[in-house]
Amino acid sequence: MTFIRETVITSLDPAGNVHVAPMGATVVAGGYILAPFRPSRTLDNLLATRCAVVNVTDDVRVYAGCVTGRRRDWPTVPAERIRGAVLDGALAHEEIEVTAIEDDAMRPRLTCRPVHLVNHRPFRGFNRAQAAVVEGAILVSRLHLLPPEKIDREVEYLSIAIGKTAGPVELEAWGWLMDRIAEHRAGTGNAA
Repeated sequence: MTFIRETVITSLDPAGNVHVAPMGATVVAGGYILAPFRPSRTLDNLLATRCAVVNVTDDVRVYAGCVTGRRRDWPTVPAERIRGAVLDGALAHEEIEVTAIEDDAMRPRLTCRPVHLVNHRPFRGFNRAQAAVVEGAILVSRLHLLPPEKIDREVEYLSIAIGKTAGPVELEAWGWLMDRIAEHRAGTGNAA
């Protein structure tokens, strides 16, 4: 059985520059399938270095900051067993190596095996606002593909959870997402 886990992938380019990107990682027996769209810095880095780090975080600002372009300079620390970077403050991380590549013009599939797993602190659970921000970040990453009515319906529904359960971190992240949607509609925002 496979399922997708919403994660933050940290990868390095050949020069050692860190790239942080939210990505759904498909969990399969023995590891993950990563399928970044072309063009993608994450894909370029994975193809060049054949390794990355799968980070699990409850700081939803990372998701919102990356997809809106609001913030991408998240602190990292060196990985332990691969040439890579770990999201500082991650709940857990898994260092992975690419073992197979199924090429595709739009979305190659990279099979990855874990080489090291570290739990940094316990996961206390998401509140509904955190889940809404993650869903909102996915929505924002697809603004160019979705009709305005779909965006409005999703935002209206997700706003219920924000209104009921958000703390300061979730409100900040949600604000970034709403600003990005407004910029998209006004035609003033650059793609993140």
